[in-house]
Amino acid sequence: MRPWSSEEFEAELRAVGEARYHHLHPFNERMHAGDLTEEEFRGWVRNRFYYQINLPVKDAFILTKLPDAAERRKWIKRITDHDGTTEVEGGIERWVRLGEAVGLTRDELYDTRTVLPGVRFAVDAYVDFCRHKPWLEAVASAMTELFAPDLLSRRIVDVQKHYPWLDSRGLEYFRTRLTQQPADIAHLLGLVRDNARTREQQEACVRALEFKCDVLWTLLDAVQLAYGKAE
Repeated sequence: MRPWSSEEFEAELRAVGEARYHHLHPFNERMHAGDLTEEEFRGWVRNRFYYQINLPVKDAFILTKLPDAAERRKWIKRITDHDGTTEVEGGIERWVRLGEAVGLTRDELYDTRTVLPGVRFAVDAYVDFCRHKPWLEAVASAMTELFAPDLLSRRIVDVQKHYPWLDSRGLEYFRTRLTQQPADIAHLLGLVRDNARTREQQEACVRALEFKCDVLWTLLDAVQLAYGKAE
């Protein structure tokens, strides 16, 4: 079977997001409609933090498998974007400020004993995927970032509109990611398109992206079940 062209391959990847990205999840739809209670919003922030603190962990596993120094130098920025440096605050610390804006303490966020089992299962499965799968599939699984900018832009606007009790300074995580993601997306696309040369490799990348969408969907399923309003 012939490989997809670069344009066809990117279209297949983007089609995954159109059908399966978590912007379609009922919990996210309710968030953007202003329908979440304070408890639901706090529950989401608290449990999503477990995902946030594991992003640099999965990126570190990918880093060890990238094929050349140039790609590793680019990839390591993803780790410092989240962990920060001695001089610059990272995304994890910005998420802590979001937690504080919704009424959570730093200790509550870092107490992983409170993470919902479904969230823990999904996030740990994602980290294990990136640890054990070939680097190309692990990188492809991160391509949900292709679909994130529109969601992040909407989130900033809709949260400020519908949840006035939340200090807008707590949304700095989302504002910063909007400035970081263009370079991240370009790097991801280049890596995957240039290295998935066979149809088999391309289809494996699509499946990896589908898996990542399932991880994000499952995380919200768990939060919805634990905190969501009864239908």
